Amino acid sequence: MFIRYPLLSQLVSLWKNNELLEKIDRIPYEMYPRNQKPKGRCCIHKERAVIKYKAMAMMGFTMKDETDELTPLSSYARQMLIRSKLHKDNAVLHVMDEACSSCVKINYEVSNLCRGCAARPCYTNCPKDAIYYDKDGKAHIDHDKCISCGKCHQLCPYHAIIYMPVPCEEACPVKAISKDEYGVEHIDPEKCIYCGKCLNACPFGAIFDKCEVFDVLKDIRAGHEVTAMVAPAVLAQFGKPLEHVYGALKAIGFKNIIEVAYGAEETIRREAQELQEKIEEGQPFMTTSCCPAYVNLAHKHIPEIVKYVSSTGSPMHYTAEYAKERYPGCTTVFIAPCASKKAEGAADANVDYVWTFRELDAVIEGMRIDIDSTMPYTPAETASKDAHNFAKTTGVFTAVKNHIGNKELEGVVIADLHKKNIAMLKAYAKTGKAPGKLIEVMSCPGGCITGPCACSQGGEASRRFEAEIKKK
Repeated sequence: MFIRYPLLSQLVSLWKNNELLEKIDRIPYEMYPRNQKPKGRCCIHKERAVIKYKAMAMMGFTMKDETDELTPLSSYARQMLIRSKLHKDNAVLHVMDEACSSCVKINYEVSNLCRGCAARPCYTNCPKDAIYYDKDGKAHIDHDKCISCGKCHQLCPYHAIIYMPVPCEEACPVKAISKDEYGVEHIDPEKCIYCGKCLNACPFGAIFDKCEVFDVLKDIRAGHEVTAMVAPAVLAQFGKPLEHVYGALKAIGFKNIIEVAYGAEETIRREAQELQEKIEEGQPFMTTSCCPAYVNLAHKHIPEIVKYVSSTGSPMHYTAEYAKERYPGCTTVFIAPCASKKAEGAADANVDYVWTFRELDAVIEGMRIDIDSTMPYTPAETASKDAHNFAKTTGVFTAVKNHIGNKELEGVVIADLHKKNIAMLKAYAKTGKAPGKLIEVMSCPGGCITGPCACSQGGEASRRFEAEIKKK
């Protein structure tokens, strides 16, 4: 992230000054000049290659778009400038393989703590005979035989066998990412739920989400009516007065701004009505549907729970529908804290593009916009505090409960789609029983305010959000 978004900011600055084609080829060399030491890779030539591919990703390209390694960045920039639009079926998450060269290729290794004990539990319990001993009696692992079951790691009395995680694989809750025969990670689109956990887990920044920044900027420069639809999680992002953040959007060139909390009002109304109908029909429980990562999880990994998932659309869906009705022919851009909204946006006919908050931050920096100095702007549409609270954990459940007016309504809040919580959802689906009538499911631990593409995380995000929500 320390390279990715400053790089995007630099590209935006060149685009703004009409210098992109002229200067983009120099960027890898300026970032890693002749005497610069590499940061984690073998040499500056490798570092330059990685910067090239990251710049390609910032312009909306993947490794599949590369025709020749000698094709300069300026050629891709030229293609980006003349294309009409990114294809909606472009990969939402992808791995730039040049950047994915430094991960561990084995999971278990014997450290120098091995005492060569007589009991040898690692050897006697290995199902593949992958443990062998040297002349000093120290254990070693034959990695051609090892299947990474972890039994030796669990049974070593000296904790001499260490587990070395592959960060992205470790972060993925559905095992959608794995290495090929060359050790490069690949994301399986049939399994991926676009939760984005791998984005921040990769310590080399090799995983990218689809970037549509320049497609939107081109529409703005062309004079199109471009409408920003801003997710409620914006309250936790910039640490600046919200009116000035909207002012920055105006300074970028967005013609209209609509708070997605306005669309959340419709989600609240419809979801409350649907829950009441389901309860009357005798359905044991219903889950929320506004988190696309969870909806993808249900359809791809827990098909038994799909019948319990609300059919109500997300706040983004209803906001985009409203935007197209109010501003016919406009270009809609949803600004979100996560990558999964890019997948949802690609499937929604009323959503033209999706930016993340981090991308917005990079654009603001690249265009040299001072948020504090912008002309404050307030959208015409207003929404309730409950609608803005959709951005945090418990927000959806509380809003639906308040709308129904049933103080006794019991619910379950699942925040963070990790393996334990996924197992819990599978149990609810299998048994048809849950400890509450409404189950709120969010992919991220604090809700949308801590999304993988948000500008603030953890306690900072919560404090910012609560401070802003008090003003509503």
